[in-house]
Amino acid sequence: MLGSTHGTLTTHFRARVVACGEEPHAAVHSMAVAAAEGDLDVSGRPLHAPVPDLDRFFQPESVAVIGASDAEGRPNTGITQQLVAWAERVGARLHPVHPTRESVFGRPCSRSVADLPEQVDLAVLLVGDPLPVIEELGQAKVKFAVAFASGFAETGEEGAAAQARLAAAVERSGLRLLGPNTNLNAFERFRDDLDGPAIALITQSGHQGRPVYTLQELGVRLSHWAPTGNEADLETADFISYFSQRPEVGAIACYVEGLKDGRSFLLAADRAARAGVPVVAVKVGRTETGARMAASHTGKLTGADQVVDAAMRQFGVIRVDGLDELQDTAALLARARTPQADGVVVYSISGGTGAHFSDLATGAGLRLPTLSEEKQRELHEWIPGYLNVANPVDNGGHPVGDWRGRKIIDAILADPDVGVLICPITGPFPPMSDRLAQDLVDAAETTDKLVCVVWGSPVGTEDAYRTTLLGSSRVATFRTFGNCITAVKAYLDHHRFAASYRSPFDEAPRTPSPSFRKAQALIRPGHQLSEHAAKQLLRAYGIRVPREQLVTSAAASVRAAGLVGYPVVMKASGAHIAHKTELGLVKVGLTSASQVRDAYRELTDIARYEGIELDGVLVCQMIERGVEMMVGVTHDALFGPTVTVGLGGVLVEVLHDAAVRVPPFGEDQVRAMLGELRGRALLEGVRGGPPVDVDALIEVVLRVQRMALELGDDLAELDINPLTVLGRGQGAVALDALAVCR
Repeated sequence: MLGSTHGTLTTHFRARVVACGEEPHAAVHSMAVAAAEGDLDVSGRPLHAPVPDLDRFFQPESVAVIGASDAEGRPNTGITQQLVAWAERVGARLHPVHPTRESVFGRPCSRSVADLPEQVDLAVLLVGDPLPVIEELGQAKVKFAVAFASGFAETGEEGAAAQARLAAAVERSGLRLLGPNTNLNAFERFRDDLDGPAIALITQSGHQGRPVYTLQELGVRLSHWAPTGNEADLETADFISYFSQRPEVGAIACYVEGLKDGRSFLLAADRAARAGVPVVAVKVGRTETGARMAASHTGKLTGADQVVDAAMRQFGVIRVDGLDELQDTAALLARARTPQADGVVVYSISGGTGAHFSDLATGAGLRLPTLSEEKQRELHEWIPGYLNVANPVDNGGHPVGDWRGRKIIDAILADPDVGVLICPITGPFPPMSDRLAQDLVDAAETTDKLVCVVWGSPVGTEDAYRTTLLGSSRVATFRTFGNCITAVKAYLDHHRFAASYRSPFDEAPRTPSPSFRKAQALIRPGHQLSEHAAKQLLRAYGIRVPREQLVTSAAASVRAAGLVGYPVVMKASGAHIAHKTELGLVKVGLTSASQVRDAYRELTDIARYEGIELDGVLVCQMIERGVEMMVGVTHDALFGPTVTVGLGGVLVEVLHDAAVRVPPFGEDQVRAMLGELRGRALLEGVRGGPPVDVDALIEVVLRVQRMALELGDDLAELDINPLTVLGRGQGAVALDALAVCR
């Protein structure tokens, strides 16, 4: 029975990922593991990310270089030399493989994979077409392979087909492949003289990781670099899962051009969040131009950026825009201790500098508390009384040049409401700047609180910067205001997120609800449902709709109005009506039988004239008061079903004020969605109006999420608009709904 279930689920999942233009190997492997463990959600998707055992990839005991060369002027010669040096550093035995050579760089050379003197952990393929070699590697029980060759999915349809054949061969072989279209970054030299938590780096474009790699020159430790390339097999998600379990890794830095599979990425992000390991990512594709460039470079589906952005926030992935932000934010998160408080104090030798930085920090959402009067009196023991020390703290310059400087810093850090001290030094001003830098470094060694310095000199060769500040592992040093603020906010947000994180996958439904069985009977594959049928779908999931009846005659409409209760709304109902109001197919505020009778005739006449097929006319209870919202379900090519909430009625089209999440998620995420809306004040009551029933709105969103999870691909689209949210304690009513079945 298990074998049958496993096969069905795997086939279903493979069909889904291939339809999205993805390689199925890792996704199917994940599904197989989850199915074997019975750890699948209600839609048959895995709930936990498998952690690939990559120890033998990064620390192999034996390595084969296929296509090794020592011939002068050959490209493979330089690569072979680098691999020989790397193998010596990691203590691996290296075996060159070449069909016509007896030796390479003095090492005996095997003519083929079958002739290797031992089973190897890692094979590096320096061949133009890696496909013929994969089967040989599988027969030789090789664990991992790296393919440098290009000309695959990044080149178009023919290349994508070649990559699909390569991925299929890898899946059959049982080995794991990095690449194709990757490079030597995994075999870089990492400094072994640096202490503290390390950054693990993942990039799809090798050159984009250079700024993070060079952090080692500033004293920041790096432990791994995974250049994933086209991700025919091993992908970004695999390395996030692996790195998040490594004890030496303090943060994971990623440069992502396209996600191979959204679900795998979220499962990996969830694993990192459970472990408390921050993930910082540059994800290109915010603009249409960026998305096109990303696809042409790695052949990946970029995905709707709004969904990507929301999904990353949902699982604690810190998204930054530039490589400079990536390096600074990852370095801070890797090295800084847990914050003692979220209050930030700005301390400077210039009132203008402090005010400028404080404006930027406050605008970014950092909390700059006003220091207590007692603390201000203490600071004025060393700072002239006419200077502002409420926050920002302006010392006027001279106190930093003597014994008072350290006293001021210690006094600020002693405040229990202060978790971060930031000192912007806009330029070198010896000897004051040198003494200030040393005092900050010394103070940082005696506190658990975060001390940050912005060294604003464009030169960067000053001893106070190069030796004093960069020589400290406790002071976080930045070169720009913006990067400092971005990193500090990410640091505080990450620890706030980590302290309260509960994995939504733990609470995801594993078995269908009774509502699912009712809803299944209403699904019409390949069809759009009428409003009446769509509302029946909502009723199946306990979502309130107005009292209404579907009628097919004028006389029946009058009887229905009496039962529903005046005043009523009448609407044409049919499977292919998208915008009823624009067509005149809605009549509001009808208060008499004659009005109802006339409205029925007018609605059916308009439909007949427009050539619209009706299943009847809806006679509905009229709901007059409330805030109009919309709740919907769409399918993202990367993440599957997504749930959106926003302002309803025509406002959703005019203002585009909406927030999106990827199921599964809980009540806390729904509240966060509502908090993102520009029009959220409408829910709290404006111009004397009462607040609305936010709890009822949240319940509707959670029920829609359950519908999206259970119906899965069967429900291509759902649009509840408007959903009228009534006064507090009165609930929410779905006045209109559109549903499209796949």
